[in-house]
Amino acid sequence: MMISENKHKAGFVNIVGNPNVGKSTLMNQLVGERISIATFKAQTTRHRIMGIVNTPDMQIVFSDTPGVLKPNYKLQESMLAFSESALADADVLLYVTDVVENPEKNMDFLEKVQKMSIPVILLINKIDELASDTSSKGGNSQQKLAAIVDRWHTLLPKAEILPISAKNKFGVDVLLKRIQELLPDSPPYFDKEQLTDKPARFFVSEIIREKILLYYDKEIPYSVEVAVESFKETEKNIHIRAVIYVERDSQKGIIIGHQGVALKKVGTEARKALERFFDKRIFLETYVKVDKDWRSSQRELTHFGYNPEG
Repeated sequence: MMISENKHKAGFVNIVGNPNVGKSTLMNQLVGERISIATFKAQTTRHRIMGIVNTPDMQIVFSDTPGVLKPNYKLQESMLAFSESALADADVLLYVTDVVENPEKNMDFLEKVQKMSIPVILLINKIDELASDTSSKGGNSQQKLAAIVDRWHTLLPKAEILPISAKNKFGVDVLLKRIQELLPDSPPYFDKEQLTDKPARFFVSEIIREKILLYYDKEIPYSVEVAVESFKETEKNIHIRAVIYVERDSQKGIIIGHQGVALKKVGTEARKALERFFDKRIFLETYVKVDKDWRSSQRELTHFGYNPEG
């Protein structure tokens, strides 16, 4: 009698949805490391970012994508292309919504999800906000959640629906177990020690951009891109030179601040975060340059890595 061996499972699990529903927070909970920017501001993820979960008999390659939106300029066109590319190569699709979003928002993208033949898990995030809602309007939290589930079941009848709270890790273990059941038998796609497909320089620029998102108001963060010009690593420390690009001279002045105070604060906070991320001492130099209309220049966007085909 032959003894059957446990087969290895591996596959691509892609996370899509509208802006600000908690995709990056979910990604970070699933992967267990800080991979995607997760702030309170919408449209913080601009690239498609892969995070890899490994166990002895499984490899899940998660992909966090920018929020789906109607593009107003070339940067947003590129972001939408990243999101749509996630529909093409998934083994399992996670469509993330929350308890306040209108289910019929962005129906063009939703119609593409409806036509998919792969397993789709619809995640209703932020259910903790229902529990904390003490108002009597619309019934209790269970009744409100049931109504949300019913609306989504009408729009995506083939999808499995799971209520979660990514922030509080509620439902994340159940989701991981279900993903494992749905993954195909396959050898691993990446080295089993690998955490992400992105290079170290990518996370440097993401961390600096995150601090800019946190410390500047209005349109400034969305007019900013960060490029790492130099990354020199030794056994004990890393020397980094990064350039913050803005579109206008007035934005440059705001980023730098009076006597350089604002830029110094961003640099200090970014350095602390980078030291936690790399577990090494960081020497960080930051500069600000003007690159007019970089968000509308295909050449510049390609330079900054916004090319879903690449």
